[in-house]
Amino acid sequence: MTPKEVLALIREKEVKTVDLRFMDFPGVWQHFAVPAETVDEEMFEDGLGFDGSSIRGWQAINESDMLVIPQPDTALIDPFMRHTTLAMICNIQDPLTKEDYTRDPRNVARKAVNYMRSTGIADICYVGPESEFFVFDDVRFDQNEHCGYYYIDSAEGQWNRGRNEMPNLGHKIRFKEGYFPVPPADSMADMRTEMILKMGECGIPIECHHHEVATAGQMEIDMRFGELVKMADQLLWYKYVVKNVARQHGKTATFMPKPLFMDNGSGMHTHLSLWKNGENLFAGSGYAGLSDMAMHAIGGILKHSRSILGITNPTTNSYKRLVPGYEAPVNLAYSRRNRSAAVRIPVYSPSPKAKRFEFRCPDSSCNPYLAFAAILMAAIDGIQNKTHPGEPLDKDIYDLTPEELKNVPQAPGSLEEALDGLERDHEFLMRGDVFTEDVISTWIWYKREKEIEAVRLRPHPYEFCLYYDI
Repeated sequence: MTPKEVLALIREKEVKTVDLRFMDFPGVWQHFAVPAETVDEEMFEDGLGFDGSSIRGWQAINESDMLVIPQPDTALIDPFMRHTTLAMICNIQDPLTKEDYTRDPRNVARKAVNYMRSTGIADICYVGPESEFFVFDDVRFDQNEHCGYYYIDSAEGQWNRGRNEMPNLGHKIRFKEGYFPVPPADSMADMRTEMILKMGECGIPIECHHHEVATAGQMEIDMRFGELVKMADQLLWYKYVVKNVARQHGKTATFMPKPLFMDNGSGMHTHLSLWKNGENLFAGSGYAGLSDMAMHAIGGILKHSRSILGITNPTTNSYKRLVPGYEAPVNLAYSRRNRSAAVRIPVYSPSPKAKRFEFRCPDSSCNPYLAFAAILMAAIDGIQNKTHPGEPLDKDIYDLTPEELKNVPQAPGSLEEALDGLERDHEFLMRGDVFTEDVISTWIWYKREKEIEAVRLRPHPYEFCLYYDI
């Protein structure tokens, strides 16, 4: 869509407000709105000013002015606003130089794709994230100087089997037994259908939806794969739709990786393939039907995984999911079917067009622009250096002896460990000026200062269980 076509759409749909959206540094969608009659073609060139110092991880107060540049090809009618609203995703620029802002996550993703094309390796990177989430009936949490707690509730939750619900109709989902049950156990199938219909209105093609493994409303809706930057854009709309449909039903949705103790967490298994001239470069005659290029890409991701997890799994809560026993990909190895391996090669279809691999570590707390860019850059590094991924991990991880298991590299056990890895190993991310040193150092500073230290300083409720009677 061109600027002229956007203006025509505004007139055709009698749009009242134009919503301008962009992603902040940690990964939360931001917006402000302008009256539709103020939008003209010059806005797409000149942009609109805003205060960059009020956005987390961005400008200092003495250099706060920034520009949003609306991208006409992202224009969509928002399906939730009471008054007709057209939303556009924006790029961020410096108002003096008119250069794209290096800390704009969407700019990082765009540069990663441009770098891939400049190498001649491929012209398209297709990404397919499988985002999981929970929908709860109620959530309460607080933290202050003298108390800290959280409380989650769900009518589906196993813990409510004995609750007096006048009447309690049963059909509570047992821990780890939520995968694919039909209604009435799957109590939110209709709501998920509503979600995918809204996503369809936003131009997001959907492949399927279902209940996930955990109790208490864990779900998954799978989008059809798409080009890297467009898929990151779509993931923002995806989360927006999920949260707003849940709210319309009087419920609350979260993409927090591990909100429940002793049950499966929510991941974002991310499928990747590279294409050139309409040909899937990952199809071949090697292991699991993959090409040498695909194997080298896997090698690059495994080599740098302890670094890129600082971006793809960027919260302290992410590492409460990455623990053994919950189908979590804690083993930095690859396999054609083993879901405890960090990289899995799906074998559902023999078609060369379907050949890809799935990086299972990421979760939806990530900033998708940065996460997809980091995965691509690691894959490119592996291809350029012909990095071999080693032998596949095709055995059941639970059948491995301690001797065998000690030879399998493990995912970082904490965000702090992952950031240490990123600090040591990020040169591959900086090629082509995709991630700058400033972006890496600011990211690490923000996560350590604003999240790791903030959590470390506060007493944990379970510490009272362990230590109060000392």
